[in-house]
Amino acid sequence: MKLATYRSEGLNKVALVHAGETRLFDLAAASERAGRPNPAFNSMLDFVDDAEASLDAASDLFRRYGEDKDLSSDVAATELLAPLPEPRQMRDGMSFPVHIVQGPIGHLKLQARKAGNAAELARLQAAPLPELPEVYRKQPIYYITNRFSVGGPNTTVRWPRYSQVMDYELEFGIVTKNKGANIAASTARNHIFGFTIFNDFSARDAQRVEMEGRLGPAKGKSFDGGNVLGPWIVTPDEIGDPYKLAMEARVNGETRSRGTSEGMLFSFEEIIAHVTRDETLMPGEFIGSGTVGNGCGLELGWYLEDSDTIELEVEKIGVLRNRVVRQTSFGKK
Repeated sequence: MKLATYRSEGLNKVALVHAGETRLFDLAAASERAGRPNPAFNSMLDFVDDAEASLDAASDLFRRYGEDKDLSSDVAATELLAPLPEPRQMRDGMSFPVHIVQGPIGHLKLQARKAGNAAELARLQAAPLPELPEVYRKQPIYYITNRFSVGGPNTTVRWPRYSQVMDYELEFGIVTKNKGANIAASTARNHIFGFTIFNDFSARDAQRVEMEGRLGPAKGKSFDGGNVLGPWIVTPDEIGDPYKLAMEARVNGETRSRGTSEGMLFSFEEIIAHVTRDETLMPGEFIGSGTVGNGCGLELGWYLEDSDTIELEVEKIGVLRNRVVRQTSFGKK
């Protein structure tokens, strides 16, 4: 099942995506038609809180009323929101080895370009890639980002005014279900509600300075609308093996990178097991995979420009599309 959040008549609504990803079936309206308004359809968080019962109820309503044309609307004519507009928690990992080793070199190249140091840039470009730091094999590494700065598909991301270097990141991730702590990796699949695409927009020059503080990203990642999720959540039964999905990033229609979800250092199940060591996982959290190898401009030396359109595509999930625009001064919106 594919599930979306959209805005209609001033209200946020939860929908089942159907008809080849072209129509949205209004679950709350359908439950009212059935004579049993279901609070699980008030928001995606409400839906996830009782995930199995919600999925069964949604399937039943679609079976009964899916042909009622007035209960569905066209995706193309609808304001899609992030499928989970306000996650209960938001974590992003570092799971793909190529990105992990290339990212720091990308920051050094960015610094050399800014300083006009052609010799240092040439040295960095000629040097072989370093070995993966051992800590990334010892345990999952992740950071917690701003869950209130979530944007959705087709939104325009406003370039933060303190940054001159904007970047995209090609990722996917999970939405959790079933509250629990000290979850074993062998049972952690029972805590994965579904999968979605994540574009972790990044202010690279701000992030580079923060890295010197050795605490993790802050303003390099957290700015209004910069954590983009979408276009919908896809339940595991439609995904199959989540670790063999083709992934692609395009800017203005031109392919920038292709990758695959294969080769994560730790699976989402293993990440859940690590996160929940003496810590309670809540339903409705988001956990990102981290950037696939070569899945961002930092690795390629090819950053975003004003008014660029970015499309991230992940097999069996869909396409997440956004545009970035530069804000020229603090006084302008």
